[in-house]
Amino acid sequence: MDILTYPFDNSYILKNKRSIKKQLLSSDNGRIKKKIAVLGGSTTNEIVNILELFLLNYGIEPEFYQSEYAQYWEDAVFGNSELDSFSPDIVYIHTTNRNITGFSSNMSATESEIDDILNAQYHHFEQVWTAIKNKFDCPVIQNNFEMPFYRLLGNKDSTDYRGKTNFINRLNTMFCKYASENENFYINDINYISALYGLEKWSDTSAWYMYKYALATQAIPELSFNVANIIKSIYGKNKKMLVLDLDNTLWGGVIGDSGQQGIEIGHETGIAEGYHEFQQYIKDHKQLGVLLSVNSKNDHENAIEGLNHPDTVLTPDDFISIKANWNTKDHNIEDISDEISILPDSFVFVDDNPAERNIVSAQIKGIAVPEMNSVENYIRTLDRNAYFELTSYTTDDIKRNEMYKANIERIRNEKAFTNYSEYLLSLEMTAMIDKFDEVSLSRIVQLTNKSNQFNLTTRRYTMNEMEEVFKDDSYIKIYGRLCDKFGDNGIVSVVIGKIKDDCLHIDLWLMSCRVLKREMEYAMLDSLVEICKKNGLSKIYGYYYKTAKNAMVKNLFSDFGFDKTNEDENENASFVLEINNHKSKNNSIKIYNNGGY
Repeated sequence: MDILTYPFDNSYILKNKRSIKKQLLSSDNGRIKKKIAVLGGSTTNEIVNILELFLLNYGIEPEFYQSEYAQYWEDAVFGNSELDSFSPDIVYIHTTNRNITGFSSNMSATESEIDDILNAQYHHFEQVWTAIKNKFDCPVIQNNFEMPFYRLLGNKDSTDYRGKTNFINRLNTMFCKYASENENFYINDINYISALYGLEKWSDTSAWYMYKYALATQAIPELSFNVANIIKSIYGKNKKMLVLDLDNTLWGGVIGDSGQQGIEIGHETGIAEGYHEFQQYIKDHKQLGVLLSVNSKNDHENAIEGLNHPDTVLTPDDFISIKANWNTKDHNIEDISDEISILPDSFVFVDDNPAERNIVSAQIKGIAVPEMNSVENYIRTLDRNAYFELTSYTTDDIKRNEMYKANIERIRNEKAFTNYSEYLLSLEMTAMIDKFDEVSLSRIVQLTNKSNQFNLTTRRYTMNEMEEVFKDDSYIKIYGRLCDKFGDNGIVSVVIGKIKDDCLHIDLWLMSCRVLKREMEYAMLDSLVEICKKNGLSKIYGYYYKTAKNAMVKNLFSDFGFDKTNEDENENASFVLEINNHKSKNNSIKIYNNGGY
């Protein structure tokens, strides 16, 4: 559920928790049932309510036991019949710096006296863990401690042995050491989460004074989400693979249009630096056993060229599968799933294009599709969603990508996409197709000089040359602007044709790669045919001139319904369409014409 993935709206979740729960329970997603005991050093009711939502979203249906207010130690160490009969599958101990009772500010205390207090405070908690282990032998999640909301000694509070900040840091270190030496014991790092949220906002004293919540109520979803991530990892609900787009996801720009030298990656610009750091973040996940695959609308050769950029961090060898083609992306995801025998609900699909994200999330049940809005937020978005929360680790994790790469050739299979047209309709696409105008001319020139893949003749125009075409009435020249429910894609397609007798000869037909497979080419053809009819033309001649980058449009005119009239040894070809024989293939885009021909 999108409202339970980062970035989520804390206020909305708190306000609508009942309706969210009802919606989650209405869907059957094969949930597993677990008993979770929450032993609190402060009020935990709302924490449990929100934790339940996140767990349901992960496919875990929890049943809760809650200790009475601040009875975490008594319930664990002395026990009670209700907790014993509950027999938890997991115990979460929600304590905060409000539960550090041994420390007090005493500037007369010696260092050894503070050490004794520290050890006694640690032992207080260790008793809890030991008792739970002996009685229930189940996983334990223990909060560490957030920093104090004031520093009596100022900056010296962190370095002086009498400072509370120093005391908490040392106590946190002792907790970490225990976690590293004891299996099934996990730290819920509220020290980090509170800093991320903002310690001043987290330490809302009014929430403590009035309700005995040791954190701001608005921060409860942040805390509950973090606990849920540990629990889903313990029970094997982590994601397993990152499926990554390329253009404007792993680098800036479009490799098919700009070539290797034109994409942004490395250290030359701020944007390039952002993509470089994101790639390093992705590559580091291989050490955790996270699988990496590419899913890009691109020619395979272009994808490899981009991944071999001298400043790239990720290379072709880092991926177990590279799907760089012109199939739909959900189709590619299903192919990857078949190849590695992992269901796609274990995948995280990372793509900067909201239309592609929408189609994949609607078509592939259970797949994670985070909102990737700009490169400076890419790492934050993936990291905060904790798709790969680590609760166990072995040396085999490092080898996992290579193991899957070795098996991938054995299980290749192809599945047909059956409902793509429905999802195109869901995009609510509209196209404004019009003749050239002075305002749009500079963008048209730019597009003709950048588009390499969907470009049948690869004609290039200077501004002066385009202005000559613009003024010449013997040319039909149209551009297309595509909009959908996510926004305006801008001018994405250009067609220029020369009228000779009663025929139109196509000099240029191109389209931006970002709208491929969305029927914009059919919309442009429909408009062109109508214009030709109005001008009394009977035929359209099209030409394909092969280049190293435009193989994807080799059969475009045949797909349009043109008849091939000639092809030479270099695969350059010519085609003709009898205008009266044209049958529209555009079923998804509403076409508007602003004046036009």
